[in-house]
Amino acid sequence: MFRHILIPTDGSALSQMAIDGGIELARALSAHVTAYACLPPYPYTPFSEVVIEPPAEYQQRAEQEARDHLHTVEDACAAAGVPCTAIVSVHPAPYQGIIETAEKYGCDLIFMASHGRRGLGSLLIGSETQRVLTHTQIPVIVYREARAIASRKLKRLKAET
Repeated sequence: MFRHILIPTDGSALSQMAIDGGIELARALSAHVTAYACLPPYPYTPFSEVVIEPPAEYQQRAEQEARDHLHTVEDACAAAGVPCTAIVSVHPAPYQGIIETAEKYGCDLIFMASHGRRGLGSLLIGSETQRVLTHTQIPVIVYREARAIASRKLKRLKAET
């Protein structure tokens, strides 16, 4: 089955739920996890006259935020007894960074979150998950928000009984 699972994270609550699900799957399959965070490049614009944050400070802050997100995954993997490697890269398109990382490190599954937007909201906002699905040959498991909510409710019900 799957031996190496890529779990991208952006630090959101939904991403955290997908991390939990991905680690649970990795533990069940005795798989290795590669946690991935994508750093956006510095937002240069020829139209701005004022730089709010110098590029070096922006880079340092973005890297620290990504490392914090990845430490969360590493800690959860350690608690579950799942081997984990953390990867950060700078990429203007997160979906491309996800796919390139999965290919470079030999991942045979991508496990990621999706907000499940449909219709106009999906068109306007776009979906990194949708882009990954349409641009990779690697299998993708999509952890949807509705499933995550149902899972939390089920855990609460079990805890109450």
